[in-house]
Parts: sequence; structure tokens; C-alpha cells
Amino acid sequence: MFGRFPIAALPSCLIAVVCLQGDAAAEDGSGTRRMASRLAQLARNADFFPDHPMNTRAVAQLRRRLQAVEDPRRRVSLRLQLALKMLRRGQSRAAIEELTDLQFWVERQPWHLSPETVAVIRDLLAVSYLRLGEQENCIAAHGEHSCFLPVRESGRHRVQRGSRGAIPLLLQLLSDDPGNMGFRWLLNLAHMTLGEHPAKVPPQWVIPADTLTSDYDIGHFREVAPQVGVDVTALSGGSILEDFDRDGALDIMASSWGMGDPLRYFRNNGDGTFGDRTRAAGLEGQVGGLNIAQADYDNDGYPDVLVLRGAWLQGLGDHPNSLLRNNGDGTFEDVTEAAGLLSYHPTQAAAWADYDNDGHLDLFIGNESTGSEIHPCELYRNNGDGTFSNLAVSLGLARAGYVKGVAWGDIDNDGDPDLYLSRMDAGNLLYRNDGPGPSAGEGAAGHPSWRFVEVGQQAGVREPRKSFATWFWDYDNDGWQDLFAAGYSLKPDFSGSLAEAVKAFLGLPHQGEFSRLFRNNGDGTFSDVSREAGLERALLTMGANFGDLDNDGFPDCYLGTGEPDLRTLIPNQMFRNHQGKVFQNVTTSGGFGHLQKGHGVSFGDIDNDGDQDIYTVMGGWYSGDVYRNLLFLNPGHGNHWITLLLEGVKTNRMALGARIKVTVETEEGDRDIHAAVSSGGSFGASSLQQEIGLGRAIGIKAVEVDWPVTGRTRIVSNLSLDGFYRIREGESRATPLERPSFELAPPPP
Repeated sequence: MFGRFPIAALPSCLIAVVCLQGDAAAEDGSGTRRMASRLAQLARNADFFPDHPMNTRAVAQLRRRLQAVEDPRRRVSLRLQLALKMLRRGQSRAAIEELTDLQFWVERQPWHLSPETVAVIRDLLAVSYLRLGEQENCIAAHGEHSCFLPVRESGRHRVQRGSRGAIPLLLQLLSDDPGNMGFRWLLNLAHMTLGEHPAKVPPQWVIPADTLTSDYDIGHFREVAPQVGVDVTALSGGSILEDFDRDGALDIMASSWGMGDPLRYFRNNGDGTFGDRTRAAGLEGQVGGLNIAQADYDNDGYPDVLVLRGAWLQGLGDHPNSLLRNNGDGTFEDVTEAAGLLSYHPTQAAAWADYDNDGHLDLFIGNESTGSEIHPCELYRNNGDGTFSNLAVSLGLARAGYVKGVAWGDIDNDGDPDLYLSRMDAGNLLYRNDGPGPSAGEGAAGHPSWRFVEVGQQAGVREPRKSFATWFWDYDNDGWQDLFAAGYSLKPDFSGSLAEAVKAFLGLPHQGEFSRLFRNNGDGTFSDVSREAGLERALLTMGANFGDLDNDGFPDCYLGTGEPDLRTLIPNQMFRNHQGKVFQNVTTSGGFGHLQKGHGVSFGDIDNDGDQDIYTVMGGWYSGDVYRNLLFLNPGHGNHWITLLLEGVKTNRMALGARIKVTVETEEGDRDIHAAVSSGGSFGASSLQQEIGLGRAIGIKAVEVDWPVTGRTRIVSNLSLDGFYRIREGESRATPLERPSFELAPPPP
């Protein structure tokens, strides 16, 4: 009962009223003002539904219901619901008071509650105490080591009443249910926050500290978001690292899915500081959005932003997305309507690609269908004039499903992007792009016909059947795009998914959905190499992305973990790619084991020192489950690198989809390192400049770029190690870029 509530569909009569009111209120003004009006109306609508996670009046509404109920057992049920709503609203102390009073009230009654109900009260009370501890320590007294495993001395709770209150309740729960791994984990965790682990944990319930030991010491990445002013407190959301103003330094954009939460834009000042430019950029009123992604859809050289909304809300998720055009002067404008992208569906999954290689980026949006709520997917072809046409039906891509991840990648090296859909309700789908139809005639809306063929089954990539984040990457550097799909399912039990998540984390038998790593065989099929590569893990992965932590030329991956349930306090995970063969867990050695909910993840060289830093959103689902966003500063590993900013001419301006091969000289001989221009994973967006690790290279022999539109490969030479370059389509020489590095949050003396 403490996970996601099922959400009833909006009554049709209310839909009509709401839509008419929203449209009437937004008749005049710019696209930006009209979108702000729509979003404000949707936020007001949330209060009509008691179980809506963003209902601001839910507690008051339930209190009124409680006053009208006299039956004592019904009152117990309503008071439990009241406490739960308080907790989810962030009112942990009030929830504790309500549950404590409920316990005393029940003790005075002539009847007794069932053991199951008594356990529910204790469970919810323990969670309320734990959340209070997080609020009073990890948030209110936030420090560099707050809420990380292993818990360092500086990360221990100074205000101890939260963990102290939870421990006796967890002991009672374990005495009645000694095999419950969720309660056992939380008991160990509570003692860790007090510096009492393992000494004060009863021996039969100790989880050894060496469970957290990393496979490899990657070096500690300091969390520096507070020092540079980008530690916005928010709910779950997306993130982008990108140079929006083209001044040579990566900026940050972050969303928060709360219906009144602003989209935040932090400009990198290039001196170790950031400025909050949200208002100046014209982004006020752009609220909500579980995911965001960038692309230069109009080829003007400035990255634009897509905001995705309504995910997980089922019948209440008919929200509009936003396309924000970057005006190139520090401001953004909502052009959703003008571009022909205004529609109302629940989604967080979308990806940009030039599927027909006409030089203009197209957009695929994977919507979420559940039961009778059917929301077909959308493929918007870029008309090249600032507008889009939805051709999903005519191209056979409107198939419905609970889509949670979308990725484009060239699986057969034929120069055009293929499409992969990760779904929560059925097998995943792989659409091979077969190019123009046999007649090369005209299709829907006067555009050339095009063929996509679904080949997921024959390619061997239908699993996992409940999955989330996904991406294409060449993890083994063989020149063929491989595929990763993160599993997202753990069998719920009395304490939600936590018990199964802990079993998976500890390497015990569990009923979770494994992630899959598929190696491209180069013949249209893939092999599942998850087990031998060390990624056959069930981690409840949400936000995720990949990058090169140590610049060794092999991509690593960050998996943000969690679920809405406030009990699901499991560490986010980081895996280092060891020579394209096996992935080593470097979570604790790198300092990545944060316990809050891992959402949008972005990799990028934020201080221009040649190695990739990481920005991630850590808030949860319910309105009170906020946390501060994190910025991990790369300590450096002594390997060489090169950063390439590709500029398309016939290919789209930011060269999305272009393939790169860097051939370097090493003491052991020549080595090829492969990359493709993309923003990485499907939940979080890395910079489109290609930051490529070169390992122990002693020189660069050549850089080859395959430009998608022309199909030509251009070889560029005379590049130096550890430099920034622009490569323009059609030119045989690279242009060096002046990008001085700067110190970001110097360590304390």
C-alpha cells in the first residue's frame, strides 16, 4: 500500500470543462505564455483527485472525510491513509505524531487489530522516522558525504531522533518476520547513519560492511554541487549538460516533475561558478517534466530543448510536451504549437535522429499506454521549415505500449539510424530502418515513403520484458553499435520491492528483472552477454547514462536506482568497463553510492580539463520526497583524451548520428576507439560534443568521421593529444578550439 497508488482516469465531463477553461485562458499571447497557462491549469486539476501524487490538498481532504466517520475500524484505515499522505507530502513529523497517537488510541479500545495491521502501523512509523532523519540531516544539514554508502563520519546523522526512533520498530518487525530482507537492510542502514554498524546490530541481522566493497578503485569523485550553486532541491526529473550559449563551457539544465516545479537553467561562467539564468532565459512557467533532451532541430547552431511530461500518471497524464527553441541570445521560446508538436499523452521517452538523412533532425516520442488508455507513439518528421509532421501511422511506428525508453542507433552500419523501444508491459521492439519504400513514391503528407521493419525477435533483443533506460553504444570498440536495456521490475511483497532489491544487491536469489547487455554480432543479430560482462543485475534502474570515467577509451555506465516507495533506499551504482570485456562495480570507491532516487544522469567535461564529470537528479516521486541534485567532479586518471565538436553541413548541424573512429598509437601498437554522436542514455542527456578517452596513447594517427547524409568518410590527421577541435563536414583539417580549463570547487584545505 506504500508504493504507487493506481490513479483513476479523469471523468470525461471534467476533462471537457478543464480543457475549455485552459484554452479560453490561453487564447492570446505567445507560445510561451500559452504553454504556461496550460501547465498551470493542469496543476490546479491535480487537486480534484485524492490519490494524485501532486494533490496539494490531499491531507486536508482526508481529514474532512475522517471527521464524518464513526466506525472505529474504518477510522483506523483512514488514519493510516492520512499518515501516509502526510509522509508523502514531506510532513514526516506530523505522520509520526498521527501514527503514535493511533497506536495509543488502539490500545484503549476493547478490540484488537490484526497482526497484519499492527505491522503496517509499525512499518509506516519506521519509514516516517527514517525520512525525518534524512530531512533533518541529509537535506537541512547537507554535506559532501550526506546520504552516501558507506556512511563516512562526516555523513553521520547529527540529529539522531530519526534513526533512533526507527530502530526499535524495525527490531519489532524483524522479530515477527525474521526473514524480511527489507527490514533487515533498513535496520543496518539506520545503525550506519549513527556510526554504530555493525557493533550495535544484533548478530543474526548484520549485513557485513564488505558487501559494499568495489571491484576496482576508480578514485573518489567529490560531490561539489553545493559549492558551485547547482544543488537545486527537486523531485525526480531530467538533466542536460550542454553548451547552450556556445561560449565553450558546458551549462546545466534540470527539470523536476512536480507540476509547479520550474525548469532550471544554470549558465557555466567559465571560472568555476554558475549563474541561475532561469528567469533571464524566459523559462518561467515551464514547469514539470520528468525528462529533457537537447537537439538543434532548426540547424542554427544553438541546442534546443524538448521537455517531456505526464509519465507514470496513466489516465491523468494527458500533458503537453514543450519544444523550447534556443534563440541564441540567452533566451528560449516555447514553439510547441507553431512547430506542430502539441499533443496530450503521458511520456518521458523520446529521442532525436535524422531517420531519412535529409539533414534535418526528426523526433520519436514513446508514449505510455495502459489498459484502456491507448496512447500511440509519435514520429515527427522535420519539414525543414520549423514545423513537423506526425508520420508514425504511415510508417508503422504508432504501435502502443508502456514505453519507458527510446534510442536510435545504426545497428547495421548502413548509415541510417534504427530505433529501439524499451517497454514496461511487453517485449521490447527494434525497428530496422530500411530506407525509402520500393516505389520511392510519395507517402503521407506528401513526404517520401519510408520503411521500418520490426526485427526485435530475430535480432534477439526483446528482453527484458519490463525495462526502462536504454541506449546504443560500442562498449567493446569493435565498430558495431551494441545495446543496453535496464531491467525495472522486482516482485512486490509486504514491504514493496525493497526486500527483493536488497536480495539482488547482496547477490542472493531474487525475483527481479535483469538488465541486458547485447553485443552486436555484425549480421543483424545480437548476443546477450550480460552474465559474462557482469551486468546481469536487477537494480531497479531508472535514470542512467554512460561515459568514460577514466579516459581509457571504454565507456562506463551510471545506473540510478530506486522506485517511488520511500523505503527503497538502495545505492545508485557505477560500473567501469574493463577493456570491453567485463564491467567492474566501482560504486563505493568512486563515491557514487547515493541512497536517494537516481533520475536524469548526464556526463560532460564541465571544467574543460579533459575528463568527464557527472550531474544527476536525485529527487523522488511524491511531492515531499525531494533531494538535492548532485555534481560529481572527476579527479582525473592520467590518461589522454580528445574532445571533438562536429559541425554538419549537409548532415544536421550538430552531427547527431555521425560515427567517429580515432586511431591512436600506443606502446603496444595501434588501437581504434569508436564513438557515435548522441546524448547517451534515454533518461538524462550528455553533451553532444564528443569527449573521447584515449588511454595511454602516445599519439593520434587519424580521426575518421562517417557523415550520415553524404555517406562519406572523412579522414582528419595532424591532431594532438589532449585538445579541443572542431571538425566541419567536407573539410579535411580540424580547427583547434581555445577552451582554457578552470578549477571547479577546490578541495578544502
